Formats: sequence, structure tokens, C-alpha cells
Amino acid sequence: MKPFLRQQLERYPVRLQELDFFLQQPDVAQDMERYRALTREHAEVSEVAGLFERFRQLESGLAQAREMLEDPEMADMARDEIAAIEAEMPALEDELQRMLLPKDPDDVRNAFLEIRAGTGGDESALFAGDLLRMYVRYAERQGWRTEIVSESPGEVGGYKEVVIRAVGDGVYGKLKFESGGHRVQRVPATETQGRIHTSACTVAALPEPDEAQAVQINPADLRIDTYRASGAGGQHVNKTDSAVRITHIPTGIVAECQDDRSQHRNKAKAMQVLAARIKEKERSERAAKEAATRKGLIGSGDRSDRIRTYNFPQGRLTDHRINLTLYKLQFAMEGDLDEVIEALLLARKAEQLEELEFSQGAGR
Repeated sequence: MKPFLRQQLERYPVRLQELDFFLQQPDVAQDMERYRALTREHAEVSEVAGLFERFRQLESGLAQAREMLEDPEMADMARDEIAAIEAEMPALEDELQRMLLPKDPDDVRNAFLEIRAGTGGDESALFAGDLLRMYVRYAERQGWRTEIVSESPGEVGGYKEVVIRAVGDGVYGKLKFESGGHRVQRVPATETQGRIHTSACTVAALPEPDEAQAVQINPADLRIDTYRASGAGGQHVNKTDSAVRITHIPTGIVAECQDDRSQHRNKAKAMQVLAARIKEKERSERAAKEAATRKGLIGSGDRSDRIRTYNFPQGRLTDHRINLTLYKLQFAMEGDLDEVIEALLLARKAEQLEELEFSQGAGR
């Protein structure tokens, strides 16, 4: 185990004793908010401390087994013991490393996924439709539920812009690295000369804020417009002003929803999207400041970052951030994104470990 990891882990048994002491104090029990925070931390610290204690027991057992090797009568038993311990330790060390990494509290949240057509005209809008289908299929594989919140159809199909909400376990944690520029290279259906065209879309993954965060928006800062929904939707379309557009005046951020025939429900959904976009703006501004000092491998999630290329003639998907190339584009477009997403999560884990080691070195 790396020394910097051991130094971090050795703090946990000490912190556990402190928390045990605090939780026994009468004044803490009377402050429910503080009590809840301390019990939550106690559960997390206790889990890490318990695993670290198990790791230390294995280290001690390994040292004893190696000493037993010198006794011919005990050598066979010692070798079995060493093999068993050496099989268990790497997985335990990996788990301890993972538990030390900073957790993004948004990872467990539902997410909004915005897909916008960029350069490439009609072909870009068609590609936006393909990306939507890819993400919906991926969501189905994960057991998530998806719904369209707002859409602006393209002239010949696809979408100029579409926003979906994905609901399930750990949605944002899986989708957060999808933010950025997605480029497609293929021969459009309208191309008579067989030439390959390049077009692009941008994707933004936004964690769905909880209701307490959404309420923090000052109503005086909002302009709310209602209008008649357009597009598919049956007989109610164009009969009532059920669609809602909300503008946050200080930032100019706009969210709209026309998915439901109820104006009230559309307004509630649009408010959720607006809150998510405002929060994302704050997050991206923070990320930009951090990136100015230390550029992350996965990038800041900025829409201008070109993160992935979908090359149809070669059947190739390339994620430029981690130099990953897969020749299984058709499978990916059907929602088989596990390999790409797992590779991105692993890369982020490695990046966080490096940051942890760097901060430990800087702190000495």
C-alpha cells in the first residue's frame, strides 16, 4: 500500500473515537441537524476503519505465515495461508482506495440530458435524434425510466434541441461525463456523391436538484410565458396555452416544457430544468477556475470540448479524453455504452488518486 494512502487511513480510527465521544454528549442529541450529520459521518468512518482494521489483520497474518515457512512441518500450511491472504488483499486495498476518493453528492441523483444540434444543419439534427435514441436505449439497459421534457424537432427529422429526464439509481454518476461536443462522420442519406460529411451536437448532463434547492430561486427573478404546444400531441395541441417557458432574468437562462397537457405540471418540470441549468452554470464556472490551475483528464464538461467522434464508415467510436477507440459503433448506437462509461469512471478514479497523492505531497 502506498504510504500516502496509509497515512490517510490511519486517521480513520482516531476520527471514529472522536465521533463516538461527540455522539455521547447531551448537547449533540438536542441538536438534531448536528446529530444527523455526525451519525452519517460515523457510519462512513466506521466502514472505512473496519475495512482498514481487516487489512492490518491480513498484513499481520501474512508476516506470521512467512515466518512459519522456516518451519518444515508448517511450510505447506504457511504457503496455503500466504496464497489466501495475497488473493484477498488487492481487492481490499482497491476498495479502501475507492472509499478514500471524494464523493460527488450529485452522483446518486436523477439527471436531465440536453442534446442540441450544432454545425451540420439537417444532418446534425438527425444525429441529435440518433444520440437521443442511444441514451434512451442505454437507460433501458440500466433499468432507468426516461421522459422527454422539451423538444424542438428538426426540419427533416431528429431534433434541433431535446431535453430528457432520466430517473433511476445513480443516473448522474453514470452520465456526467457525456457533457461536451459529439462529432459524427458519415454519408448523409441526402448525399448523392457518397461523400462523408462531418457534423456535431452538444450534450449536457445536469443533475436534478432536490426541491429545497429548486425553491431557492427568487420568484421576482423569473419571467414566465405560456404558449400553445406544437408538434405531435393529439387533439389538445394548439387549443390551450399549456406550454411553459421560464426565463431567469439575472442569468438569461431559459427552460421550457410542453410535454404535458397540464400547464401546472409543465411549469413544475420547467422549474426543475431551470434550477438544474442554474446549478450547472455555477458548477462549470467553478470547474473553469480549477482547470485554470490544473487541467483534468476528463475535462470540465464544457460544451465546447470535443469529447467523442462517431465514425460510421469505419464503425469506430473514439473518446478523445482517454484515447479510447472501439470498433463497435453499431452496438454503442443501440445503447451498449458500458465499456465507454466504465473506462471514463476508471480514468476519473485514477485522476482522483493522483490528486489525493499530490495534495498529500503538497501538504508535507
